[in-house]
Amino acid sequence: MKQELLKKYSVPVPRYTSYPPANFFNDSFTAQSYKEAIIASNTQDPEHISIYIHIPFCYQLCYYCGCNSQLFRNDDTTNSYIEALKKEIRMVLPLLDHNRKISQIHYGGGTPTSQPVSVLKALNEIILSEFECIEDPEIAIECHPGYMDELYWKELLDAGFNRISIGVQDFNKDVLKASNRKETRTPIEDIVKILQEKNVPYNMDFIYGLPLQTPETFAETIKKAIELKPDRIVTFSYAHVPWVNELQKKLEKAGLPAIETKNKLYETAKQLLLEAGYKSIGLDHFVLPEDELYEAEQTKKLHRNFQGYCTRRTTGQVYAFGVTGISQLATAYSQNSKDLDAYIHMVNNGEYPIAKGYILSEDEQITRTVISTLMCNYAINWNSLAEELHLSTDRIKSALNYSQSMLNEFERDGIIEYDENHIMIKPEATLFVRNVAASLDKLITANSENRYSKSI
Repeated sequence: MKQELLKKYSVPVPRYTSYPPANFFNDSFTAQSYKEAIIASNTQDPEHISIYIHIPFCYQLCYYCGCNSQLFRNDDTTNSYIEALKKEIRMVLPLLDHNRKISQIHYGGGTPTSQPVSVLKALNEIILSEFECIEDPEIAIECHPGYMDELYWKELLDAGFNRISIGVQDFNKDVLKASNRKETRTPIEDIVKILQEKNVPYNMDFIYGLPLQTPETFAETIKKAIELKPDRIVTFSYAHVPWVNELQKKLEKAGLPAIETKNKLYETAKQLLLEAGYKSIGLDHFVLPEDELYEAEQTKKLHRNFQGYCTRRTTGQVYAFGVTGISQLATAYSQNSKDLDAYIHMVNNGEYPIAKGYILSEDEQITRTVISTLMCNYAINWNSLAEELHLSTDRIKSALNYSQSMLNEFERDGIIEYDENHIMIKPEATLFVRNVAASLDKLITANSENRYSKSI
C-alpha cells in the first residue's frame, strides 16, 4: 500500500457500527420515546428479535479497552445489578409481539464471564421462556480466558451457549503485560479441546496496533491461532480514543506503532490467514469457507448489527439490557444510563433507564442502509438498493452526500471503481472503506468537529 495513501486517509472517521454514530444520540429521546419505538418495532423489519445483555464488571481494566466497563466494587453491588437486569428485561418483554422469534442473544462487557454460569443461565431462561427461537439461533458470549478454569468452560456450554468468542488479543506475553491484560488461565489448547468435543463453534479475537507488537511477533500469534483452527478469527484494529478512556494514555507512554507498522501488522495477518484457507469478511473477520458468513458475503447479503457481522437469517432488531446498553431498532436508537447506581435506581423504581437516543429521519434510514451495505459487502449496486427500498436511485442518492468529485478522487487514488449504477471498493483497498462511507454521509460532513478514531 502506498505510504502517501495511508497518510492521506488515516483520518478520524466513524467506525459505522451504527448509523448515525452514537455521538449523535441526544437526551431529547426519553423513556416514553423508547416505549413507543419498541411498540412500533413489532411491525417493522427485521422481524426477528436480537437481545444484548451488558455485564460491565472486570477484575482489572485493560488499557486498550474502549468499552463501558468498570472494576468490581463488592458482591452487594453486583447482585443488585443482576436483579435490576432481570427487572429491566421483564419490563420490556411484554411490549414485544410474542409471535416474533429470538434469533440472537449476545453477552458483552466488561467481562460477562465474571459472573457465575448460574447467573447467565437464569438470564437466558427469562428470555427463552417467553419466546420461540428461529432454527439454530446464535446464543453467544464474550469470554475473558484469563479467569476461566476448565470447569467454567464446561458449565458454560452446558448452559446453552452455542457461539463462544475467546478474547485472546495476543499470545505474546509482553504485549499483554503492556496492555494490562491477564494471560489465559487454562491452556488455549485445552480450551479448544473442550469446545471441539461439544462441537461448539468459536472465534478467537485479536487486536492489532498495541504497544510492542511487530509484524514478526504478530505473525507468530496468528500462526498459533491458525494451528488451533477456530471457525472465525477476528483482527480488531485498536481504536485510540483517550478522550473516551483515559487509561489509553498509558499505551502512549509504552509506545503505539506508527501507521505504516500498524498496517503491516494487519497485512501480515491477512496474508497468513488467506494462505491458510480462511476467507476475508468485512473489515476484520476471517472465516472458514463453510461458514454461513462467507456464503452471505459471496451473495452480497452480509449484514451487521451491534452484535457484529451476521446473515439476514440471524439478524434482528437489537433490544439491549444493562448499563450503557444500546438498543438498535428499525427507526430509533436508545441508550441506557452509563451510571451504574442511577441505572439500578431507575429500574427499581419501575422506570426505563434511558439516558439518550435518536430517531432516524427517512434520509437517515436510507443512508444507514447504503453505508451498511458498503461496509459489509464493499460494493453498492444502486438498482438493487432501489428495489430493496422501493425507491428510485435518484431518491436514494439525494439522501446522501453523493459527490462525483469525491468519488473521482477515490477512483484516481485506486480505491474504488464506480459509475452511475455502482460503487465497488477494490480488493486491495478495503482498508479505506470507512473513508468512502464517510464521504457519502451528510451528517459527518456537516459535523466535522465530532471526534473519531483514525480509519487506519
